[in-house]
Amino acid sequence: MKKDTKHARADIINKSLSYIYKYIHTNITLDELAKLNSVSKYHFHRIFKEETGENLFERIISIRLQKAANLLISNCYSTISEIREQSGYSSHSSFVKAFKSRFGFTPTQWKKGGYMEYSKKNISFNIHINDDFLSIIPIIKVAPKRVCAYIRHKGYDLSVTNTWERLMAFSYEKKFDSAIQIGVFHDNPVITPYEDCHYIAAFEVENTFISTNSISKLEIDESLCAIFHYEGVYGDVTKLMVYIYNFWLPNSEYEAQTLPAYAIYHKNHFLEENDRFNLDFYVPIQIV
Repeated sequence: MKKDTKHARADIINKSLSYIYKYIHTNITLDELAKLNSVSKYHFHRIFKEETGENLFERIISIRLQKAANLLISNCYSTISEIREQSGYSSHSSFVKAFKSRFGFTPTQWKKGGYMEYSKKNISFNIHINDDFLSIIPIIKVAPKRVCAYIRHKGYDLSVTNTWERLMAFSYEKKFDSAIQIGVFHDNPVITPYEDCHYIAAFEVENTFISTNSISKLEIDESLCAIFHYEGVYGDVTKLMVYIYNFWLPNSEYEAQTLPAYAIYHKNHFLEENDRFNLDFYVPIQIV
């Protein structure tokens, strides 16, 4: 495959997945994704399958259900119908059927604690919460829009190190040495094993940045966020996420949005000789 073709395909996949995650609450169609990328529906569907190894609509359904499952845990004030709508399901019966098929529980059963039983099947899940999490008082403020250069990665494990190294090699070549490093977390590790969670390694760029070398352009939307400052070692970030989604949010007067959480690294443990990190973890929220 020619370099230009490889880059073009990567850009199509990245642009499409960014669109899907951003508009997951809507009825996303093959027509609009093909139009977004200026290719035919047949061509787009084939590229998506070849590049991701997944069927487009199965991936969209998976994202919808992952979002719904997380919101059912964190958003204790929202009704099942409200969460169904936020996840892009217009039909209650189809939502319940799809959710039970995926997780083995109805949304009501899941919301009432079924996710704890389900999580026992997830060998990467650990309910133990560090006591120091309880002392963290998040800052609530509007986080500005950020434009980023990025690479997608599957897994919250150490395999992401290679992705970060490749991204920072690009940063060095393009002289973005002092760029702010950002990690975007699409999945809750309570629900999804570490190796199946979807992650983005990114650094901030000017809005004039043009995608190149299979490095795509991403916009993190402005949003109201709860910001948790934390310093720890490898593995603590996912524990922090468990604390935020399973304990802090349900006991706060806020609920999660469908926008993904992200971390701004002051010290990135994937790029350091030791495994320590220093970060601010941003969780998009809404007032109850």
